[in-house]
Amino acid sequence: MITMSSKGKAAYSDDNVTPEMEYPRDLSSPTLCAFIGINIGTEFMRDLPSANDVLFILKSHHVTHVRLYDADHQMLNALANTGIAVMVGVTNDELHRIGQNQTAAADWVNKNVAAFLPKTNITAIAVGNEVLTTYQSGAPHLVPAMNLLYHALVATNLDLKVKVSSPHSMDTIAPPYFPPSTATFNPKIITTMYLYLQFLKNTESFFMLNAHPYYGYTTGNATSSIDYALLKPRLARSKQIVDSNTGLRYLSMFDAMVDAAYYSMGALNFSGIPVVVTESGWPSVGGANEPDATMENAQTYVTNLIHRVFDKCGSPSQPQFPTSTYIYELFNEDIRPGSLSKRNWGLFYTNGTAMHSQDLIMVKGNRNSSVCMVFCVAKKDAKESALEAALNWACGIGNASCGAIQKGQPCYKPNNLHSHASYAFNDYYQRMRSSGGTSCDFWGTAIITTKDPSHGSCSFTGRSAATAMQMSWVAFYIPAVVVFLLNLQQ
Repeated sequence: MITMSSKGKAAYSDDNVTPEMEYPRDLSSPTLCAFIGINIGTEFMRDLPSANDVLFILKSHHVTHVRLYDADHQMLNALANTGIAVMVGVTNDELHRIGQNQTAAADWVNKNVAAFLPKTNITAIAVGNEVLTTYQSGAPHLVPAMNLLYHALVATNLDLKVKVSSPHSMDTIAPPYFPPSTATFNPKIITTMYLYLQFLKNTESFFMLNAHPYYGYTTGNATSSIDYALLKPRLARSKQIVDSNTGLRYLSMFDAMVDAAYYSMGALNFSGIPVVVTESGWPSVGGANEPDATMENAQTYVTNLIHRVFDKCGSPSQPQFPTSTYIYELFNEDIRPGSLSKRNWGLFYTNGTAMHSQDLIMVKGNRNSSVCMVFCVAKKDAKESALEAALNWACGIGNASCGAIQKGQPCYKPNNLHSHASYAFNDYYQRMRSSGGTSCDFWGTAIITTKDPSHGSCSFTGRSAATAMQMSWVAFYIPAVVVFLLNLQQ
C-alpha cells in the first residue's frame, strides 16, 4: 500500500503526484466556536430601561454578543470597553437614502461605527431586517446599500474588522423547505438574492438568517411534532425526520431551517458562506388562538437552543460551520403591533428579573474553549488510486505522523486503505490547524466530520472548532484560506 521508513514516514517521490493534481487546499474551512448572542429591540417598548441598566443585565449574565436593530449612540457608549461584540443595524427606513448615495453611506459609517471603534467592539452591520419579505420597496436598494457601506468601511480601514450582511426570514425560501436538500430561494427574489450572495462571497461575510421554529410549527399544520420544534433532546426516532435525498437525519426544525438556507445557496452555486442565525426564540404568552405560546415552551426552547449551539457543531450538512445564534430577544416589546404572542418574546423584565429559570440565562457557555470537535477523514466513496496517492503525500511531504498505522501499532487495524488514510489525513489536518492553517481536501478524497473516528486503543486527535469566545468577528467568520503554492518538480 505504502512504504514506510523506520521513522514511520512514507517513502515519497515526485512520481506519487501527477501533473493534474494540486496540493491539498480547503477554501471553506471550519470557523471557530459558535456563540450565543442576544437581540436588543426597543422600538416597540413603552418604558425603556437606560443603556446602563441594559448593560448591567448583559454583564450579569455574561453575554458576549449583542445585536442592535439600530445604532443607538447611548447604547454604543455604554458598551464601550466591555469587549462585548456588537452588531449594529441600518434600519429599513434608511435603506433608500444609503443605497443611492455614497456620501450618505460614508456619513453613516463615520457617525455610527468609526466614531465608536475601538472602544466599542463593533463587529458587524446588519443592513435592514427581512427586507426582501417585509419591506419590498427597499429591495432594489439593499445590495447597493451594502456595497456603499462596505466601500465606506474600506475607506476607513475597517473592512477587515466589520462585516456587512442583511438578515433574511425563512420566507425567502420557497415552501416547503423540507427536505432541506430540495430547498431553493423564492423565484421572486432570486435576482437580488444572487447579488446578495455574490457580495457575501466577495467580502468573506456570512448569511444572516432569522429562524423561528415557532412559526414553522404553528403555520405548518402540525406536520411535525412540538418536540421537534422545541429541540427536545433524545428525540424519539419516530419524531425525527430523514432527508431521503441525502440520508441526513434531522432532530430539530432549527437544524432543518439552517440547512435549507445552505442548500438554497447551493442551488445558486454558492458554497462556503457560513450561516449565522440572527434571530431565534419562542413567545411566552399568546392569545386564545395561540396555545403553543407558553412560558414552559419558551423556557424549553431557549434552554435547548443554548445546549444545541454549544454542544454541537454545525448543521447536519455543514458540520464545519458552527451555528452561532442570537436569541430573540432581551425584552418584551409591549406596544408591537399584531397578535399577543408578537409582544412576548423577551427573556427579561425591564427591571432585570429573568422571566425564565435562571439556569437558562447563565449561558453555560460563553466559555473559553469549545466542545465542538472536528476531524478530517477519508471519504467512503473516494477512488482507491486517489486515496493512496493522498495517503502517500500526507505521510511523506505532508509530514503527518504515520507511525501509528504501522503493523503492530494501535491504529494498524483495520488494515485497509480507508482507515489508514483517515488517520494520516486527520493527523496532518490537526497539525495544520494548530499552526493557523486548515486543509481537509486531499484531492477531493477527504471530508470534515464531527464523529470521533477513534476506536479501541487507536485515538484520533480532535481539535475544538474554537479557542476563545472573545475574539473579533473576523476570527469567527473569515474562512482561513490556506493554499499550498508548492511548485511540482516534474
